[in-house]
Order: sequence, then C-alpha cells, then structure tokens
Amino acid sequence: MDILHLVDRLEELFNESRPIPLTHNVVVDEDRMLEIIDQMRISIPDEVKKAQQVLAQRDRVLAQAQEEANRTIALAKKNADDVVARDAIVEASQARAEQILAQARADAELIRREADDYIVESLGAIEAELLRLVNQTRNGIAKLTADRLSVSEQAPEILDGD
Repeated sequence: MDILHLVDRLEELFNESRPIPLTHNVVVDEDRMLEIIDQMRISIPDEVKKAQQVLAQRDRVLAQAQEEANRTIALAKKNADDVVARDAIVEASQARAEQILAQARADAELIRREADDYIVESLGAIEAELLRLVNQTRNGIAKLTADRLSVSEQAPEILDGD
C-alpha cells in the first residue's frame, strides 16, 4: 500500500474524530489509528524496496555504459590496428585511436556520473519523504498521548466538581 495513501487515511481519521468541547483535542478511534500505523510500518519497507530497485537500475545503467565503452574501445583498437597496417597513415591512426579511447572513457564517466546523480537525487527524495512521514507520525502519536494525558488529568477535576 502506498505510504502517502496511508497518510491520507490517517488525516481522514483525524478529520472524522469527535472534538472534545472547550479544547483543541479530539477523540480518535484507537483501533483504526493503530491499524493505519501498522500498515505504515509494513509499507515503509516497500519504499526501501523501491530505493533498492533504483540502485539496481543504476547498476544496470553502469554495466551498460561499461559494455558500451568496452565495445567502443574494442572497435577503436580494431580500427587502429587496420589503420596501422597502412604505412602512410600510421601516425594519424594512432592519434585517432587515442581520441576515440579518450572519448569512450569520457562518455562512460559521464554516464556513470549522471547515473550516480540520479540515484543520489532519488534516494534524497525518498529519504525526505520518509523523514516527513516519520515526523508526522511522531507528531500524531505525541498529540494523541498529550490529549490522552490531558483528558485523564481533567477527569478527576470533573468528578470532584459533581
């Protein structure tokens, strides 16, 4: 289940809660609240799996880039060997081979950097979202705990007033 959907359900539960008169507190259905929190605990590993999939995708992109670089290097070597066989253009072919090798290495490095940047950005976004959700959950729990304490502290005062 999507973590954002669970956050929406938590917010919906809050909005459906009955207010306690003369306070900013509400009465929340404890079973529904705990059910949503349990589902969040289950869902967060799914978000981690998504992050692992992003890492696996990065590894595939890097492997493809390496394979492409190897093919380019092999092609460059073959081309260089063919050109070297011709005496008149030996120097030109060696320079071109070096240029192709340098370009292949630069291309592979660029692809590797772009893949790393993509992964860092994706993981940063996932981390930020998870931190936001954890903070919301902690705030909700703290609020409910404070509300529960407030209600239990007011209960003796109400009984004494009778």
